[in-house]
Amino acid sequence: MAAGARRGPYICGIDAAMDVVSGKWKSLILWELHNHGARRFGELRRGLPGVSEKMLIQHLREMEEDGLVHREIYREVPPRVEYSLTEHGRSLNAALGALGDWGTARRARLADDGTLVST
Repeated sequence: MAAGARRGPYICGIDAAMDVVSGKWKSLILWELHNHGARRFGELRRGLPGVSEKMLIQHLREMEEDGLVHREIYREVPPRVEYSLTEHGRSLNAALGALGDWGTARRARLADDGTLVST
């Protein structure tokens, strides 16, 4: 895990949950693994334009330690590593569904107002 273990104390449940999904890429990693199943590192990186290799490695390690992601190493030549969601990760992804719905509604409101910034 990153320096300084993330194990509380927490003020409330939202505090504990946000500790696990903090960072720009973690929720997107959850989404990518949910929508595409097990992915190799390169596939994840291509599916998340803009993420650096260092940041993806860091987030995957933290998510593995938090029990959200399973890392499977296949003993073959060349070695193959795949990442997939654990049951704990799938339950977090389900919990984030309402937040995603809220974000979709926000995007629609911003588009209607003409204030949505396009990439």
